[in-house]
Amino acid sequence: MTESSAICQYLADRYAPEFGVAIEHPEYGAYLNWLHQSEATLTFPQALMMRYGVFEPDGRKQPQVAADYRAWYLARLRWLDRHLADHEWLAADRFTVADIAVGYALHLGDFTGAATDYAPPTRAYLDRLKAREGFMRAQARQAEADGNGAGSAFPQPS
Repeated sequence: MTESSAICQYLADRYAPEFGVAIEHPEYGAYLNWLHQSEATLTFPQALMMRYGVFEPDGRKQPQVAADYRAWYLARLRWLDRHLADHEWLAADRFTVADIAVGYALHLGDFTGAATDYAPPTRAYLDRLKAREGFMRAQARQAEADGNGAGSAFPQPS
């Protein structure tokens, strides 16, 4: 498997149903939508922001492309902002892999710089996710693997 959202869904369905939402649950559709929106709607524009704003050599950078996709990404967060105004988590009133997937996209915004423009509900949600023990353990493991103590799962520009 190679698709991030599919991997999350597979692992929850197969090994950790407490991190998924059962098909019989009334919020199953919303759960799947959040889970797959993370990759298709939230991570995609940031990939273009990074490519054309950071990673391309100076002569190939496209600042307007990066700026346009930043605006597009932030506009996609309005739906999330509205949902988080009165929900702690994305589906079934509990933490699921949809939160992990959307949380990754939001955390990526720390690297792309888009997180500076998150609305208060989204900022609070990302802070809640980053305060979870599992996130902190993952960051520590990443820092150990990097050997630099930085704990960033994101590639650094060269």
